[in-house]
Amino acid sequence: MKTVTVAHSPDADDIFMFYAIKFGWVGLDDVQFDNLALDIETLNEKALENIYDITAISFGLYPLIKDEYALLRTAVSFGEGYGPKLIKKKGVKLKRNFKVALSGKYTTNALLFRIYYPDARIVYKNFLEIEDAVKSGEVDAGVLIHESILTFDDTLEVEKELWDIWQELSGGDLPLPLGGMAVRRSIPITRAIEYEEVLTKAVEVAHKNRKLLSQMLLQRDLIRVDAEKLDKYLDLYANDQSITMSDKQLDAIDKLFALGYEHGFYPSLVKVRDYLVPVEYKEFRFA
Repeated sequence: MKTVTVAHSPDADDIFMFYAIKFGWVGLDDVQFDNLALDIETLNEKALENIYDITAISFGLYPLIKDEYALLRTAVSFGEGYGPKLIKKKGVKLKRNFKVALSGKYTTNALLFRIYYPDARIVYKNFLEIEDAVKSGEVDAGVLIHESILTFDDTLEVEKELWDIWQELSGGDLPLPLGGMAVRRSIPITRAIEYEEVLTKAVEVAHKNRKLLSQMLLQRDLIRVDAEKLDKYLDLYANDQSITMSDKQLDAIDKLFALGYEHGFYPSLVKVRDYLVPVEYKEFRFA
């Protein structure tokens, strides 16, 4: 049996979307899918090294790994009126060159932040350490991601929503592209298509059996938040829009890539539809 590693972040939406495979609800007869949970910036860095077969990534990273990985259409996270939050201590006025903690150089929120706040002094930290860095005064502000956007301390307040930054930069009317999944190009095309189909089915099954799966994850202490916050978080990032990308979501990724290219973060302009797993190959081959 072939073993395929699926690397994802430890946040609730990634775990929720993968565990339909882990629990044996979805799979392939001749493939064992092993999962590995690492923070998103570590996954981004590992993707630059072409380490894992299938991996979660920040969309902001993708143009830098396009020659090694194809994008999957499933297990995606977008913001619709919400997203990461730039937080600070209550009552503090930020200077133009304020010191800020971000969750990683290659994250989507870092790309948008660097475009919007070019004079800020950036330090990079594990996303779990950012709130404490702001509270201690080590930094003036920090961008919270994952479940932290729901749980931060009441001594802190939101300076700016990344959603609002995205709306200003993109011109509005597009969801905020945050993260998705990529598969190594060295994997044969027919196999890559099968893996995408399995992952798509896993996300669909997880969504349809959300209550049961949530209970199983909470009972096994696989989630960092309680049942109420998990339910709210899944509403945001593991919903029916996560199953397979729509044209509007693809357009949003194109806009993100265009912004990155225009501001010098990418060497070339990337069009996302050119880098998806070519599902049409299967139809042509077996027609």
